[in-house]
Amino acid sequence: MLNIVLFGPPGAGKGTQSEKLISKYNLEHISTGDLFRKHLNEGTELGKSAQKYMDDGFLVPDEVVIGMVDDKIKNSSEANGFIFDGFPRTINQAEALDKLMNGKGNPISGMISLEVPFEELKKRLLERGKISGRVDDQNEEKIDNRIQVYLKETLPVSQYYKNQNKFNGIHGVGSIDDIFNNICDVIDSLKIEK
Repeated sequence: MLNIVLFGPPGAGKGTQSEKLISKYNLEHISTGDLFRKHLNEGTELGKSAQKYMDDGFLVPDEVVIGMVDDKIKNSSEANGFIFDGFPRTINQAEALDKLMNGKGNPISGMISLEVPFEELKKRLLERGKISGRVDDQNEEKIDNRIQVYLKETLPVSQYYKNQNKFNGIHGVGSIDDIFNNICDVIDSLKIEK
């Protein structure tokens, strides 16, 4: 089974590349944002638990997030593996994800990190804001803040995977197809090593 953590700052191209990877490798997409919306809309026990924390102004605990990820995996028996998009965001979440996946006998195969210079990220996000109408992509201050949060809180997760020799950096500037082909080269080498 192929289990990939797709990583990178806002605007690196994770969404674009994950769609292509899902199609090519028959992977199931796991986005915590999608999982939150699903569980909240369906009023599941996990959704109710998450809602209580959010209503009180707290971050949803990792155990609840991992519970949602576990539920998604249990209900995706046809997948050849999973692509984790935007998760894990902290080292605690990475450790919890490892525990979950190792317990299923399907460890994380590798992290693919899209590396893009910050000026390019800003340019992309501002452009995306014009096209999509996303408010958080239209304001340079908000973009700078999101990038700073990524650097402080999320980037350390890459070191966690480097320590396991599972980190793979990909230059995220160029044509979508060239970047995709570079990612596929890494994924294909991961599959061969297994």
